[in-house]
Amino acid sequence: MHFRPTVTHVTLASRPQCGLLRTVPHEKCALRSLPLPLALTARLLPVAVLASAGWALTSGPFGATPTAEHKPTPKATDTASAPSTSAATKTYTASPAPCGGVPEATVKSLVPGAKTAGQEIASTDKSVRRTCSWNALKGFDYRWLDVSYEIKASDEAAQKSYKDRIADKSGGGAVPGLGDTAYSVVNLTTEDKQQTREGVVMARVSNALVVITYNGSDFETKKAPGTDEINKGAIKAAKDAVAALEKSQ
Repeated sequence: MHFRPTVTHVTLASRPQCGLLRTVPHEKCALRSLPLPLALTARLLPVAVLASAGWALTSGPFGATPTAEHKPTPKATDTASAPSTSAATKTYTASPAPCGGVPEATVKSLVPGAKTAGQEIASTDKSVRRTCSWNALKGFDYRWLDVSYEIKASDEAAQKSYKDRIADKSGGGAVPGLGDTAYSVVNLTTEDKQQTREGVVMARVSNALVVITYNGSDFETKKAPGTDEINKGAIKAAKDAVAALEKSQ
């Protein structure tokens, strides 16, 4: 005859027992015998002790000292980070009329037969750059004169542009007493056996650049005017153009 356990038997057999016939560890029986608040306190007490020990190790005299790189970096104040509102002073804000940069007497001397009024070359921004041109062929002698004004944002910008340009035109020399600084160079070119000699003078006056280009050819002899003639003519036009710029203020 086989014994079949009932529900009651299964419940009693599977329930953990305390006392003499306990089926669970003594510690759990002890907790079960305590009232609920005391049992909860007993469970939480070791956690509290460990937490206190951890605080003592990290915050007490044995705690680790933070390294320098972990220290917070102070934030910059608004005053220190505020951008400067000062603007560069511009001596010249606009170019003068370039065709009035040299007087009629200079035009007649350097470009015989040319219309003294000159012809202004179209510019995308006349406040930044303006150029006037004169040219004429008298007999077999041809002459060309350009006067240009360029206005930069500052003296420093004009100085940089001036240095960059004269670096590309080696072989010349300084022109004393013209603007803040000035440079002159003359070059000879030959095309189809025809010579052309061209002189360039560049002068810086504060934030403005004055650029003179003067060249000539003789179509009968296919020779070019002498270096001295072209150089002196370009410097003469440069002095007139710088004087006109200074008077425009």
